[in-house]
Amino acid sequence: MPSITYSPGPQLHSVRSPDGKVISIPAGWVLLPPGDAALTLRVKAAGDHFVVAEKKGRKVFSLGVWAPTETIERIREDLLAERSTESFARKQEAAAKRRVKAQSEYVEDFHGAVLQFLGFDVRYGDLAQQLASAVTAHATPVGSGTVARTKRIPVEQRAEAAVIAWMRHQTTGYDDMVIPRVKGKRREVRRMLARRSHELLERYRRGTPLDAACPLRSALTKATNPHNADA
Repeated sequence: MPSITYSPGPQLHSVRSPDGKVISIPAGWVLLPPGDAALTLRVKAAGDHFVVAEKKGRKVFSLGVWAPTETIERIREDLLAERSTESFARKQEAAAKRRVKAQSEYVEDFHGAVLQFLGFDVRYGDLAQQLASAVTAHATPVGSGTVARTKRIPVEQRAEAAVIAWMRHQTTGYDDMVIPRVKGKRREVRRMLARRSHELLERYRRGTPLDAACPLRSALTKATNPHNADA
């Protein structure tokens, strides 16, 4: 059964329940900060605790888990003993290799999905490869926080979103725009720029002749050879 998530209370050693009730933290409890998933999971499974998170805008940030000091220290010592064994080291090494393999396979799959989304005419095959590589390199690193790392949508949709995001930052003046702080305005601007990006991509799909001044060509030249681009 999932733990109830509390928000910070009005006092230092207090939390607020989802129904608004303020609860004082018992004496002898400390806040275990986030960062060690195994320790946190075991502390939560060991008994009474308060999971605390704070919402800022649309994002929710974990603040940690309040629990008895004795419980946290006991479990931390047990984990330290486990992690010092040779078998644990072997498991960690095997897990690291699996993560590297999974990441490599995902990068390959994502690159293929980007190429499929682009669908450029054969005359622009090399440029499609350059764009797919640039988008993949930017979007797929672990911890990048880009749309490519989400699992909420299919990889085909992730590829499309990543291409449009890359083009928004690399082929438009979006990053230097002064957008009024009006609700929905930034989203409106992003939609407008996305339409322009889709229109540009469609020209490459049709094989329409485009010169070197094309913003996509210019962005890729800068991305693949930044020293010459700045010269």
